[in-house]
Amino acid sequence: MKILVTGGTGYIGSHTVVELQQAGYEVVVVDNLINSEKSVIDSIGKITGIAPDFEEIDLSDPAMTDKLFENHPDIKAVIHFAALKAVGDSVKRPLEYYRNNIFSLVNLLEAMKRYDIKHFVFSSSCTVYGQADELPVKESTPRKDAESPYGNTKKIAEDILENVVRTGSLQCIALRYFNPIGAHPSAVIGELPIGVPDNLVPYITQTAIGIRKKLMVFGNDYSTKDGTPIRDYIHVLDLAQAHVVALKRMLENKQRSPWEIFNLGTGNGFTVLEVINSFEKVSGQKLNYEIVERRAGDIEKVWADTEYANRELGWKAVRDLDEMMRSAWDWELAMKERNK
Repeated sequence: MKILVTGGTGYIGSHTVVELQQAGYEVVVVDNLINSEKSVIDSIGKITGIAPDFEEIDLSDPAMTDKLFENHPDIKAVIHFAALKAVGDSVKRPLEYYRNNIFSLVNLLEAMKRYDIKHFVFSSSCTVYGQADELPVKESTPRKDAESPYGNTKKIAEDILENVVRTGSLQCIALRYFNPIGAHPSAVIGELPIGVPDNLVPYITQTAIGIRKKLMVFGNDYSTKDGTPIRDYIHVLDLAQAHVVALKRMLENKQRSPWEIFNLGTGNGFTVLEVINSFEKVSGQKLNYEIVERRAGDIEKVWADTEYANRELGWKAVRDLDEMMRSAWDWELAMKERNK
């Protein structure tokens, strides 16, 4: 069975492609390579023994999107990762985020309708909750006004998908991620930021290995145990495996309704300083960091209530913070070796 993975050379996408192939699916990857590299396709092949088909396409172009499905008429389902995803960057460049993230989704859905493809797994985000009034966050927690244009694109995308599902032409599972970190245990694929990382963990590992001089911790005056923001960090492999479970749920007609939402997290919240401490423990490296002013678009604290996903999907995150940080450091070390 052929599955289309958009953004499949990206961080979460590439790990999900590996899990899909290892579960027996045939995969077609589409990516415009704005935030990733084509070499990831070969890296996937090193892990699975099969390099997936690859199409370099910008999904915000409707003609190119239609051509993709014309070239692969046997696609049975789509897992949609392709999006610009940096919170801070979206505050500076909102129009680019709306154009890329929303236009690509609409083009994809229109092409799927023309080619009668009904199964869609959507890469959503806990940013749709904003700063929730109650924690942990449940799937039923009301969404709030987004703190960033990036978060708003995920909120708008969910609304579009729910509207399309109501027409009867689509089945969809939206997976609201918390904070994916870590890398494949082979250290062959991992998070590969282009330019300066916007996310915490790659900035930590790049600082420790000498690429960056210092890590900036944005704010220590939040209402948390040590003043730094709290997030629910989840290993990217746990996250990737949840996509395979969600896909099978749809293909085997086990959905309770054609529109479903699941939180993907561990149910545990860690502060920025706790993440730094975990890294220092597993790596043996002392990290150079500085507390600076808060960053626009960041929320104070969020973590997931995962009970519904654990029960209904039969999936649970099993890797702890130390394992996440150790795998991220192994990946950084492996990249240094490759770049010698």
